Amino acid sequence: MSMRIRVIDSHTAGEPTRVIVAGAPDLGNGPMTERLERFRSEFDHIRSAVVNEPRGNDAIVGALLCEPFDRSCQAGVIYFNNVGFLKMCGHGTIGLATTLRHMGRIAGGTCRIDTVAGPVEARLNANGSVTIRNVASYRKAAGVAVAVPGAGTVHGDVAWGGNWFFLVSDHGQELAFERLEELTDYAWRIRQAVNVEHPEVDHIELFGRAAAAGAHSRNFVLCPGKAYDRSPCGTGTSAKMACLYADGKLRAGEVWRQESIVGSVFDGLVEVEDGKIYPHITGFAHVNAEADLILDERDPFCYGIQPSCAQATT
Repeated sequence: MSMRIRVIDSHTAGEPTRVIVAGAPDLGNGPMTERLERFRSEFDHIRSAVVNEPRGNDAIVGALLCEPFDRSCQAGVIYFNNVGFLKMCGHGTIGLATTLRHMGRIAGGTCRIDTVAGPVEARLNANGSVTIRNVASYRKAAGVAVAVPGAGTVHGDVAWGGNWFFLVSDHGQELAFERLEELTDYAWRIRQAVNVEHPEVDHIELFGRAAAAGAHSRNFVLCPGKAYDRSPCGTGTSAKMACLYADGKLRAGEVWRQESIVGSVFDGLVEVEDGKIYPHITGFAHVNAEADLILDERDPFCYGIQPSCAQATT
């Protein structure tokens, strides 16, 4: 038996997004949280087939486009990656809005998108960029000391920006593209150490001096599946700005320019409403492919290359 899944690919500041636009499993019409759990429990093989090798790679974030549960929204979405599901994705939402424009579903202005983390807004700007208004973000714990095997003690903040982050500045690492392997190993060791006391953290974000003109900071973000974020990370920049605001280092409406490890930049700012911090992130996405993914069950890697597949085929 075989099936086809229609996708549109884009990248946002270098980070890929693959949007499923047809052929997805029916997850019902309940809240986005319920649909995610059904996706996870009944159709996780579809997640793996769409983003993992041989059709995808570790960096791709998938987005299942669906009807919203919140009637104030124009679209719903469930984000996923090489190892599981994401409650929210900043670069992915910029990519999704650009894809919706490419499909002719939106032409301009602002649309609301129903995510697992809650509704977010995406505004299509005249210059082709997209500005998202993220979910409320906040710092949970400041100056957390973590003993990292082989690296000593580091200090960082645990913060929410749609996903959970541990943000570290006192790492002593050079944030250079040529050091990806070293940075990945270092951040992964921090992840394992911080999870002892903060198991909710699944993203590690290292900050350093910017290289791009006009940028305030450069980051290296390690995602849950051990891939690095090519973009400056929308939810990570949201978490960072929430911490800056809490420390009095960023005022409401003041622009923060965050550079990624590959040199791309997001413009961010925070809006404060009823005591809550709502980050705004602006970036560019570009559609680069439309395709039908063919899932043929005669293919031993039909549902993606996973550890169980490697063991079964050796």
